[in-house]
Amino acid sequence: MAGIIFLSAAATAQTKTPEWKEQTQFHGIMSRSFHPAEEGNFAPLKQKADSLVMIAKLWDASAIPVGYKAKETKETLNKLLTRCTAVQSAVKEKKPDAELKKLITEAHETFHKIVEECTDKK
Repeated sequence: MAGIIFLSAAATAQTKTPEWKEQTQFHGIMSRSFHPAEEGNFAPLKQKADSLVMIAKLWDASAIPVGYKAKETKETLNKLLTRCTAVQSAVKEKKPDAELKKLITEAHETFHKIVEECTDKK
C-alpha cells in the first residue's frame, strides 16, 4: 500500500509545473486588471497598465524554467509583452472601454497559452 502512495505522489510531482516567480507576479497583476474589466470596471486596468507592462518585461527577460517548451514559451512571452504594451498605449490614448476590454482579453488569453500550452506535460 505504501508503494502505491509513493508512486502516485511521484507521478503527481512529475506533472506539476515548476514554480516561476515572474509568472506568479504577472498573474497577480493580470487578475487584478482583467477580472474587474471583464465586469465593466476599467479603473483597475487603467491604474495598473504601466505595471502590467513592467512585470511582463521582467517575465520576458527571466530564465525559462525546465518544464516549459523554451522556443514556444519565448515566442508567446514576446507576444504577451506586445499585447500588454498595446493595452498601455490604449489607456494612455484614452481609447474606449470596449477597445480596452478587447485588448486586455487578448493579453489574458496569451497569458493562459503560456500557462496551459507551453508546458512539457508528461
